[in-house]
Amino acid sequence: MSPHVIRRYGDPVLRTPAAPVTVFDAALRALVADLFAAVDARPGRAGLAAPQLGVAARVFVYRTTAGSGHVVNPRITAAAGTQSGDEACLSIPGLAFPTPRALSVTVRGADEHGEPLTVTGSGFLARVLQHETGHCDGVLYVDTLTGDTRRQALRAVRAAFRPVS
Repeated sequence: MSPHVIRRYGDPVLRTPAAPVTVFDAALRALVADLFAAVDARPGRAGLAAPQLGVAARVFVYRTTAGSGHVVNPRITAAAGTQSGDEACLSIPGLAFPTPRALSVTVRGADEHGEPLTVTGSGFLARVLQHETGHCDGVLYVDTLTGDTRRQALRAVRAAFRPVS
């Protein structure tokens, strides 16, 4: 699989909750490596989930100034506070919208070997952890928007991803 082919808005894999990982083997470790390669090929990007590469597995990677890593079978177990700021996505390129998120979160899951893993982050790292966990749940950041921001975002997304006839 090429680590550089990112699925875009409209691809059904982005809207389907990913399957839990049950086998922790070389194929999973290769997927994690592919996810990191795809993020690293795009400077300024902070995370990527397996569905964005067309793989319906609950796995994501993150790389921020606060740390980097991966989580298999992520679930948010704690969230506190609020933050707002522009958010973007490799699957919806060229667009960004102010997206409310929790200020700090704890994500639990496993590492690529099946060992339990807990990641706690605040600020930008918390935003990334929430964004990538959303991808594993079949949720895009534009789905979390409300009011005028949601209407503006959906208009922009429809215009940018209009089907070719």
